[in-house]
Amino acid sequence: MPINQWGIESGFEDALGQWQDTPEKVRRAIHSAMGVDPGEPAPPDYPVRVIHPGDDVSIPLPADLTLEDGSAIRVDKRLPPDLPLGYHVLQSLDDERKIELIVCPRACYFPEELRTWGWALQLYSLRSAGSWGMGDLADLRRLARWSKEKMDAGILLLNPLHAATPVIPQTPSPYFPSTRIYRNLLYLCIEEIPGARDAVPELESLAGAGRALNRESRIDRDKIFRLKFQALQKLWTSFMDDPGFDEFILDQGESLTKFAVFCGLVQRFGGDWSTWPSGYRHPLSLDVARFAQENSETIRFYKWIQWLLDVQMARAGESLDLMQDLPIGVDPNGADAWVWQDSLALGATVGAPPDEFNTKGQNWGLPPFIPHRLRETAYRPFRQTIRATLRHSGGLRVDHIMGLFRLFWIPESADASHGGYVRYPAEELLAILSLESLRARAFVVGEDLGTVEKGVTEQLAAHRIMSYKVLWFEASPPSEYPEMALAAVTTHDLPTIAGLWSGSDLEAQRKLGLNPNEQGTLEILGRLRKLTRTARRAKPNEVIVKTYRSLSKAPSALVTASLEDGLAVEKRPNMPGTIGEWPNWSIPLPEPLEEIEQNPLIAEIARTLSRGRKRKSSAAGAHGAKRIAQTAKPHRAKRTAHSEKA
Repeated sequence: MPINQWGIESGFEDALGQWQDTPEKVRRAIHSAMGVDPGEPAPPDYPVRVIHPGDDVSIPLPADLTLEDGSAIRVDKRLPPDLPLGYHVLQSLDDERKIELIVCPRACYFPEELRTWGWALQLYSLRSAGSWGMGDLADLRRLARWSKEKMDAGILLLNPLHAATPVIPQTPSPYFPSTRIYRNLLYLCIEEIPGARDAVPELESLAGAGRALNRESRIDRDKIFRLKFQALQKLWTSFMDDPGFDEFILDQGESLTKFAVFCGLVQRFGGDWSTWPSGYRHPLSLDVARFAQENSETIRFYKWIQWLLDVQMARAGESLDLMQDLPIGVDPNGADAWVWQDSLALGATVGAPPDEFNTKGQNWGLPPFIPHRLRETAYRPFRQTIRATLRHSGGLRVDHIMGLFRLFWIPESADASHGGYVRYPAEELLAILSLESLRARAFVVGEDLGTVEKGVTEQLAAHRIMSYKVLWFEASPPSEYPEMALAAVTTHDLPTIAGLWSGSDLEAQRKLGLNPNEQGTLEILGRLRKLTRTARRAKPNEVIVKTYRSLSKAPSALVTASLEDGLAVEKRPNMPGTIGEWPNWSIPLPEPLEEIEQNPLIAEIARTLSRGRKRKSSAAGAHGAKRIAQTAKPHRAKRTAHSEKA
């Protein structure tokens, strides 16, 4: 298809196979959001090269090559074929020209023996007796240990845990983060913070108020934020420093400082940086530098919070592999947008064109990176984001992985049916993803649902990125799913088994005026009845068990079960197309963790999936040894990702 010099496509094939032209008006609006004139020549070839070991790469002039570890070598005419993986700098001897050289493996890490199952978990929904109104990292640690030791699980797939802007009201959606590099303080277990035991009298009333929120039918993040932030402020006054904290600050470098400065500015000026006094709207301004100097204690406080989260996250991941979830973008008013504003198209958002299940299209409200501006940074926002999300994790689910190839841009003030696709440098992005995956020794799953253009599936497979097979969308039975995949029944955006079976999910969509695809839903229901060989009058629990029994036959490397299905929940966590009409991201599980550990349906699903994994493991291993070239070391129980200083 025709693509102009700025990556804007002339049209696209929709989910029904029909060609849709991108109107000239839309293309002009996308150019405007990029800050370019459509008549301008193509963007310059920015000084960054992404290569693979063994590539024959010529250089125009003699140069010094400074490797990532600080060592340097003189190169002339051609690069050495045995360069180590990593981020290096090529400095010309004749002038000031520099080229950032990124040497990447040809594929992501994928352990040959990978064949396991685990829970798909919305951590905020997992309350225990000790929670302050929502699940925290201590609850995650307990669930992980129980799942490994009692249920023989190997992974936990989590909702994104990234930070929201520290202001009231708190953003409920984990897919609308302020940053994709740092974590949300709401997930801290206050009682496990150093010094908390000595401050019991001062924290007792806060803890009581927090645990009282467990009785609420909705998660109230604003109340939780107030209580936990007040507790953090109390504990900070008695913090006496820690070598681990100092090491964390050094390791995170300027990236952590910028985030902490942003949080401090939010405390002063509010949560939307575009409304701040003009001198504070850019992170490199003199006013921001002066603010950082004058408010060093506040900035250190926010760094401390991130260190606490990092410590608790590391502990949570000791029992089994945590699989993180990477949102497609960030809040335009948040920290990452403030830090990387020169590379973002703040006059556009990303989404998806209309399809058979979202007939009005989708606008996710997230600003896209401008492709040539992202390349100009040598992909720093992308590589920092991947690295940070993989920290203390064994796997990564990349939401809407097709966004590494192209994104559907929706100009400001337009609806989701009036957008167009913009192309991205997919090969270079996939190469960097492979590098970070190998360094973290973490496998990668690409969420490839919806409109997938031709060739993408093959490219993902070539990079050892697993596909995402969801029962509701698949015409074939699970026994025919590919090995290189994560197999699941549903997602957070789709009906639960109980909601589909009872009809309550479809009825909810009707009442909300969402114009649901009723025929498509009935087809899914028909396939489910056929797959489970279940009469329409059967109870939901029976259907749930039979559904996961069928899923257990998938030869896929990973299989997940949602805790919502395990508890026969009818309401899905998120209803696309709604804001306040549905309690999105705010529905707690109907049982606390202590009861979940004793729930018979949960136990039956676990036994079913565990048996299915063991039954197929020998055959899968034999096939995998032939099909997958293994280049990485075996799994570690505990992981930390290589850090980068911005």
